Amino acid sequence: MRYKINLLPEKKTTLLDKVMYFSLNYLRYIIVITQLVVIGVFFYRFQIDQRIIDLKESVDQKKEIVEIVLPLLQEASRIDKKSLEIDRIIKKQEKFDSMVKYLLSVFPETVTLTNLESLEDSLKITGNAVDAKQLQAFFALLKREGKFAGIEFKSIKKTENGYNFIMTLDNYKSS
Repeated sequence: MRYKINLLPEKKTTLLDKVMYFSLNYLRYIIVITQLVVIGVFFYRFQIDQRIIDLKESVDQKKEIVEIVLPLLQEASRIDKKSLEIDRIIKKQEKFDSMVKYLLSVFPETVTLTNLESLEDSLKITGNAVDAKQLQAFFALLKREGKFAGIEFKSIKKTENGYNFIMTLDNYKSS
């Protein structure tokens, strides 16, 4: 049998001793962990700051690109508007050309044209006809072919040389 005999008296630990023991043993680990967290946050902060700087540079580059491209876009828009206007005018001229070519192709040789007025898609014809039958045949041909929605005589006057007339042709339908 063995006996353990402790000849040293048991030491009474005071509050100060307990705090000292805790601070020497555990507080150093807490401080080391805290320092590691602070260093980690410090490096993370560097990383975030670098990202912010990169994003600001990217935004500045994009602003410069927009400033450079904006006049080009405005010029392209102006050119597009001009091109649309040119297309509209060309279509209008082609319609007028088609209308006049058609009228001249069916216009009788015995009828003299004295005035031709054009509005959008209609014509006002002033002329002289020697024979009323030729004028009547011209009117019937225009009605039959139906290229104009409205065909009417505004006035017909008998003169010593034949007939003076004013005719309106409205709403030309190009085919």
